[in-house]
Amino acid sequence: MTDTQSGPARDPDDDGGDRTLANIVLAVGFVVLVGGGIWLANAMVDARKADECIASGRRNCIPIDAPPR
Repeated sequence: MTDTQSGPARDPDDDGGDRTLANIVLAVGFVVLVGGGIWLANAMVDARKADECIASGRRNCIPIDAPPR
């Protein structure tokens, strides 16, 4: 006789737990990816604005915050 199963029988509840964990990991990864994309887009817009300001010959395009004396 040959056994058709290659390992111990799996409980269907284990598959649900694995699926839930995978969904949580994917959701967190998606949020990190979207957040990074938004941050990068904002950084590029700020850099473009500063570049346009400097290219027009103006000074003080990027003000530096100094602590009060």
